[in-house]
Amino acid sequence: MDQRARHLSDVDLLIHGAEPGDIAIDDGRIVAIGPSAGLTAKERLDARGLLVLAGAVDAHVHFNDPGRADWEGWATGSAAAAAGGTTTVLEMPLNAHPPTLDAASFGLKLEAARGAAVVDFGLWGGLVPGNIGRLAELAELGVVGFKAFMSPSGIDDFEAADDLTLFEGMQEAARLGLPVAVHAESASITTGLAARAPGRTWRDYAASRPVVAELEAIGRAILLAEEAGCALHIVHVSTGRGVRLVTAARARGVDVTCETCPHYVVLDEDDLEDIGALAKCAPPLRSRTDRDDLRAELAAGSIDLLASDHSPAPAELKQGDDAFAIWGGVSGCQSLLAAALTEDVPHELISERPAARFRLPGKGRLTVGADADLVLVDLGAEVELRADELRYRHPHSPFVGRRFRGRVVETLLRGRPVDETAPRGRLVRPTVA
Repeated sequence: MDQRARHLSDVDLLIHGAEPGDIAIDDGRIVAIGPSAGLTAKERLDARGLLVLAGAVDAHVHFNDPGRADWEGWATGSAAAAAGGTTTVLEMPLNAHPPTLDAASFGLKLEAARGAAVVDFGLWGGLVPGNIGRLAELAELGVVGFKAFMSPSGIDDFEAADDLTLFEGMQEAARLGLPVAVHAESASITTGLAARAPGRTWRDYAASRPVVAELEAIGRAILLAEEAGCALHIVHVSTGRGVRLVTAARARGVDVTCETCPHYVVLDEDDLEDIGALAKCAPPLRSRTDRDDLRAELAAGSIDLLASDHSPAPAELKQGDDAFAIWGGVSGCQSLLAAALTEDVPHELISERPAARFRLPGKGRLTVGADADLVLVDLGAEVELRADELRYRHPHSPFVGRRFRGRVVETLLRGRPVDETAPRGRLVRPTVA
């Protein structure tokens, strides 16, 4: 068998008949890939006709637990991720209450996740005014990085970072060897335009958060990170112009990456008007021209990661006539892999690349020695997403009714099928830089 140690004779699981070849798994790790003649296994999994991929690594989810588990929670959020082929999630410091801003709140988040998460997870810490002195304790506990908002987050207990907080936080993050992720929108532009919006429609909401607000903030974040010597990650970039700011900075040596999300790739501003509240997010869905420009950058390989930015809320927060007052956030972690397959996004953007950027040992790779986090996919199937198939606590999504390429047949976490009744999710800590 190719790539196997000579002493292998009996393994825990053998996946046979799959593309790219038979996969032998022992003690939760991939130990061999290739022809399996002469290899015995305690269990065998017939994968003929299926594609085996590394489980997706979703670098941006909000499960809102503790404190707002009625919005999602670790049990339902991680079950949805697993159903969609994701085996590791990186969970943001908000909208949990309290947010993850120090050792005590990290402990509460970890306690909520353990015993409930059915996939592995990493935790982001928060960067807000007043907590720069707590970043070191969060780093010691194993956060993957620090998340900051450059405009109001919509949550009272997670303040936006002013420029001085952001710069000094970046300096501390650089000392600690961890990245800072930013929600990049200009607060002065967005709040000013919202205050004088002519109405409260979806078009008014989108106009209050124009592309320039995102571009200005991305440019400012890059400047601060460059001066601080900090690794920077721009979350949910919604335009090709934003991506080009990142690639230009990277060309001159700045350690900066960016992600976009399926909703920015698949949907546009017309869909926001048609779908309404379920498609509200910030930055908002863009014009078709901007959407197509973003898709072109994705096709060109300029975007580092695809992440869901799963940000759910109860149905009552997704109703009303005031587009500004309705909670903004897209439920989408169950559709990350499906969207990537349908849009021909290279699989590495939801597996190997996020795992590498955030230094997650053993994750995101279909190779000997990696964790056996795998998803078996019937690539020939075309599936329409139905609300009754969603594992979310609140089964709504702007993707319901949309047809996707590929059907997830099985998701394995460390070599064993995910069982929603038997949570096995573990905290994943980044390796030392």
